[in-house]
Amino acid sequence: MTSTLAPAPVDRAAPDRASGAPRRRTRVFALPEARWAAAATVLFLLALPLQLAGAPAWAWGPLYALTYASGGWEPGWAGLRALRARTLDVDLLMVVAALGAAAIGQVREGALLIVIFATSGALEALATARTADSVRGLLDLAPATATRVDGDGGEETVRLPELSVGDTVLVRPGERVGADGRVLDGASDVDQATITGEPLPVAKEKGDEVYAGTLNGTGALRVRVERDASDSVIARIVRMVEEASETKAPTQLFIEKVEQRYSLGMVAATLAVFLVPLAVGAALSEALLRAMTFMIVASPCAVVLATMPPLLSAIANAGRHGVLVKSAVVMERLGQVDAVALDKTGTLTEGAPRVSDVRPFAGSGLESGELLVLAAAAEHPSEHPLARAVVEAARERGLTLPAAEDFASTPGVGVTATVDGRAVAVGAPARLLRGRADAAAARATVLAAELEEGGRTAVLVTVDDSPVGVLGIADRLRTGAAATVSALTSLTGTAPLLLTGDNPRAAARLAAEAGIEEVRAGLLPEEKVGAVRKLEAAGRRVMVVGDGVNDAPALAAAHTGVAMGRAGSDLALETADAVIVRDELATVPAVIALSRRARRLVVQNLVVAGVFITGLVVWDLAGTLPLPLGVAGHEGSTVIVGLNGLRLLREAAWKRAAA
Repeated sequence: MTSTLAPAPVDRAAPDRASGAPRRRTRVFALPEARWAAAATVLFLLALPLQLAGAPAWAWGPLYALTYASGGWEPGWAGLRALRARTLDVDLLMVVAALGAAAIGQVREGALLIVIFATSGALEALATARTADSVRGLLDLAPATATRVDGDGGEETVRLPELSVGDTVLVRPGERVGADGRVLDGASDVDQATITGEPLPVAKEKGDEVYAGTLNGTGALRVRVERDASDSVIARIVRMVEEASETKAPTQLFIEKVEQRYSLGMVAATLAVFLVPLAVGAALSEALLRAMTFMIVASPCAVVLATMPPLLSAIANAGRHGVLVKSAVVMERLGQVDAVALDKTGTLTEGAPRVSDVRPFAGSGLESGELLVLAAAAEHPSEHPLARAVVEAARERGLTLPAAEDFASTPGVGVTATVDGRAVAVGAPARLLRGRADAAAARATVLAAELEEGGRTAVLVTVDDSPVGVLGIADRLRTGAAATVSALTSLTGTAPLLLTGDNPRAAARLAAEAGIEEVRAGLLPEEKVGAVRKLEAAGRRVMVVGDGVNDAPALAAAHTGVAMGRAGSDLALETADAVIVRDELATVPAVIALSRRARRLVVQNLVVAGVFITGLVVWDLAGTLPLPLGVAGHEGSTVIVGLNGLRLLREAAWKRAAA
């Protein structure tokens, strides 16, 4: 069973939360694999209690037969097609083993094997379809059309593929930018978190670069197109996610080689066990019984159960504590991680700006609370994230805000309003102080620079055109971020590194607070991927933890990708191998530790299963193994390894991992 980003059946659900565009999401039962697996499971669950209750065979026999047919026809047919291509895979071997078990009366065991295999195939098909949905849905970030401006100033609405490098497009307030390009005229604040991960809108004016799919603020921009739609940053992100997914193919090829050797060896051994005794004069029934006994005791069911219960128990336990691990393979890979790369905004931090400093100037006659009241009253009508942070800070302190009049907002500069009869302006220090060289302006510039050196965004407040104070606004570390960094360092033997599209000063400040020494800031998505691949080229197994569209390529390229669930983009959530549902960063090292314990139990179980299978096979080949004893030994090993794996369901297992 292989995974590709192939087109999935079209059965789409609710509208996209943000844009109103259709959300591309394949429903579970739109997949034929899911429908057949569900049918096999229901039929098995109907037959099992009837058999255990002692009902006659005619009551449960047909149900088991339908279980075999519904769950086994697809892998069986795929196996037969593979045979035509001179390839023998485990899919066909599983079906043959199940039919062999039924042939000697072990109908229930064969049916269970069919159900397990069909369910596994359905889950893999669903994961593949959802990933394909999210990759294609990423293109919805870019608008379908753009307003092209000709040399005479005329406007024309065109589809994005019709734009050419050198065209000029008009981006109105509230619209998404249609193409990668450079601003020719206008000023605005552009929310480009989808590309760079920056938590705050970025001021754009003439000469600045903008990206397709980013959201324009309150100003209008004229942009010269510098890249074709097929080469935009958004399109490159899509390609990188697909390419990174394909880099997992060598592991799949290795598994297929193992399947081939195992399958061929199993078939050859079974035929030999049947034919050799016949050749030396054994009775047909005796040879067939020995061969069927061999098929049962050499069946990989015990090995499969030796592997799955610890991993599935760990998945269930992690799920109870807010970590969604998408498959048993992912749970196993989590324990192999020996390097961790963390995104900043929304991952290491809360992802929302907050007022960190309130600095009234000496001589202004204002206390910190009064300065915050004036700023919040002026900002109250604004929808800018910085404005919301200022208003929220005033509310948290229980301050009462007076009404503001004559409110006005200038993109890239700030807001002005009349508060209690005074003209209050709140905005970027460099813009509000432009052209001033007096002592008050110099003092404001020095304090703003001090805050910005510390990684904060400085906001100047003036009253009647006189600077009265500066506010510092910054993102805030998540609770327990420093402890998480310390735990990850202890687990992996290497301190995590920070990969972010944010500015270097803000990144350095947050990294210092969290205890991270290696920081790589100002990165575009492809540069994050490059950093991850460089680490993996050095032999590291890298875990990337992120939350945004800009993190998705790195999540896909990494050995293991983990997404923050509450604010994570659809693409990040679908691309990641695991999701931190409640955004509790401390669960990251806990799930790594839980995975490592699960992998230890897997090794224990494989040893137990291997000893039983080897012993029973040798007994059957070297002596005469009674069929009931062979079945008892096979089922006994299954029970032992199953119970051993279920130990990870206990609450104590998570507490031990979290410690």
